Amino acid sequence: MTGSAPLPPGPDAGREAVLTWLTARLAAHAARPVVRVAIDGVDGAGKTTLADDLAGRLRALNRPVIRASLDGFHQFRAVRYTRGRTSPGGFYRDSYDLGALERELLQPLSENGSYRPAVFDVTRDKAVREHARRAVPGSVLLLDGLFLHRPELRGWWHDSVFLRVPFEVSVPRGAARGPGYGSPDPQAPSNRRYIDGHRLYFRVADPEDRAGVVLDYTHLDRPVVVAARDR
Repeated sequence: MTGSAPLPPGPDAGREAVLTWLTARLAAHAARPVVRVAIDGVDGAGKTTLADDLAGRLRALNRPVIRASLDGFHQFRAVRYTRGRTSPGGFYRDSYDLGALERELLQPLSENGSYRPAVFDVTRDKAVREHARRAVPGSVLLLDGLFLHRPELRGWWHDSVFLRVPFEVSVPRGAARGPGYGSPDPQAPSNRRYIDGHRLYFRVADPEDRAGVVLDYTHLDRPVVVAARDR
């Protein structure tokens, strides 16, 4: 980091204070040439909204930001369901093309090379070829997605955030996004693949123990800093 990271706010600080602190923490990282930050959490935790909010705040501090989502690195549908459409292990192990993520985004940004923020359109189940981009020196990559603290990816992050949200909150929150996002009932059979896949991830990767920052994100307007570790 370029300087000492600020101390985290207390449990009753409120959303604005927590996000101001988190923005200052990320802004304190020196360029390497690009600071790589993971925003992790279960489906419906609020990862994308948080990453977008942080991006706006960092840009307001004149820090260049690269926004990307792991959703742009899905495997083809046939690969994702190789173990069956209800398989929790398939959800954890087969959902994403980690090789493409490293080759097209993470490795180039570690070398100040040309990168691509996405290679796949999951809605159309089709590979895409975006034009290569060049990072502005001093940029911060904010990558949101599932399973970002898995062992294969841990070494890429200069900092990371894990959003702690219980399934009884995250599942209805995710379903509220609209048709196609599943049942709001955590006990519904259609949710077994996803909930048990996350539980497998928790056992294998222990993301709360690996994250730079753990936020209790049960209440969107009142996040609480559970842990903040030096990276």
